[in-house]
Amino acid sequence: MEFARIKLAGRNQDELKVIIDRILEITKKYGVSVRGPIPLPTKKIRVQTLKTPCGDGTGHGNATWDRWEMRIHRRIVDIGSNERALRQVVRIPIPEGVKIDIELKEKYEHK
Repeated sequence: MEFARIKLAGRNQDELKVIIDRILEITKKYGVSVRGPIPLPTKKIRVQTLKTPCGDGTGHGNATWDRWEMRIHRRIVDIGSNERALRQVVRIPIPEGVKIDIELKEKYEHK
């Protein structure tokens, strides 16, 4: 039996939640099995830059720094491979700041 693995990544958690809620509505409407959303660790990207272009700081001998951080939130949702449900999922409008990957996978049967 196949299932679709949907991977979502974005900077805004609220945008991810809206998309996941729509996916869960679709799975409920078509009676498709669903697993998730599974939260993955948040990736933190940190950048430090000097405030002044000369690199001397504020004139007191101390270099002053700006510290910037961007967080990438990630989620995984597994849904059963129902053709109608997958078509509806593909039609969900995705905001520009969100990355989505959909792959079909084969379920493992343990013996």
